[in-house]
Amino acid sequence: MSRPEIQVQGLHKSFGDNEVLRGIDLEIGQGEVVCVIGPSGSGKSTLLRCVNLLEEPTKGRVFVGGAELTDPDVDIDAVRRRIGMVFQQFNLFPHVTVTENLTLPQRRVLGRGKAQAAKVAAENLARVGLAEKADAYPSSLSGGQQQRVAIARALAMGPQVMLFDEPTSALDPELVGDVLAVMRMLADEGMTMMVVTHEMSFAREVADRVVFMDGGAVVEDGTPEQVIGNPRHDRTRHFLSRLLDPAMAEVESTPSDKADDDAAADDDG
Repeated sequence: MSRPEIQVQGLHKSFGDNEVLRGIDLEIGQGEVVCVIGPSGSGKSTLLRCVNLLEEPTKGRVFVGGAELTDPDVDIDAVRRRIGMVFQQFNLFPHVTVTENLTLPQRRVLGRGKAQAAKVAAENLARVGLAEKADAYPSSLSGGQQQRVAIARALAMGPQVMLFDEPTSALDPELVGDVLAVMRMLADEGMTMMVVTHEMSFAREVADRVVFMDGGAVVEDGTPEQVIGNPRHDRTRHFLSRLLDPAMAEVESTPSDKADDDAAADDDG
């Protein structure tokens, strides 16, 4: 593996009495794309949120680019500037244009001037295929376009690592492809990416590694061919068979992992 860009060591996270993460160890090398899969409530989104300290681990250590986020003395804002995050929901400012959604964070967080921020915004809107939407407001965009704007906003900050938390789960099926195409482009460019997803075709085609989680633990970690094509564990096989069987998936459908984790946090403290 190349130099680790993300390192997670002995990570535990509890919400009250509910232990959501149970000792996660994970390394992601520079330029690697790692897809994290697993059933709802398995801790996938909580793990992702611990990587940039949106959730504070109960125990364990997290490093990004060699800097320890879990060190009490770390400049967390400085380290977070290296990390781009794309959520299930787009979190765009509805009252300003697409360009302003990209320039405001640059100016406030990075201190860039208006002209430089606008230039970077235009470059990244072009990267995600939305140059013509620069002056539009989010409400006039489709969900897929809004998510591509959210990706462009994260890229405009110049991150070394991109984290994606179910980026297509809130989209209508016909809008998913354009978002995944942008993510494929980033992978081809060598961006280090950690992606929580149920899109198995994307994981097969784009991921260097697939991590299967269940019950707050890593059950399998390997190439897409190993984990999706020839899983070693019964839990992985059951999850994949349920995911790929529409009838069974409809019967057993549950809220997103993040929603489950939030509910656990609400119920248990």
